[in-house]
Amino acid sequence: MDKNFDITVEQLKELIEGENPINLFDVREEYEYEDDNLGAILIPLGEIPDRLEEFEAIKGQDIYIHCRSGARSGKAKQFLISQGFENVHNVLGGIMAYRDME
Repeated sequence: MDKNFDITVEQLKELIEGENPINLFDVREEYEYEDDNLGAILIPLGEIPDRLEEFEAIKGQDIYIHCRSGARSGKAKQFLISQGFENVHNVLGGIMAYRDME
C-alpha cells in the first residue's frame, strides 16, 4: 500500500480538530503565511533542502504538507519521498480549498 497518499481538506480538518498533534507544514512564502495560516510550521518550498534536519526528527511519522492550492506542496512531497521519507501527505487544494470549506 502507498503510504504517501494525498488527503482532502476535510480529512485535514478532522486531523487538526483531533486530540493528537500532527506534523503539518506550510510550504508557502512568509508573506502568504502572515496573511492566513492553519498553524502549520512554515518552511517555504525553496528552503526545504537546507532544512531537511527539521524533518529528520519526525522521519517515520506522518507528515502533512499544504500550500495555497496543492501544487507546491505536491513538489515538496515528491522531494521528501526522494530523500527517503515515507508517510508524506499532500493536502489537495491547499489552504484555498480549506477556507472554501468553512
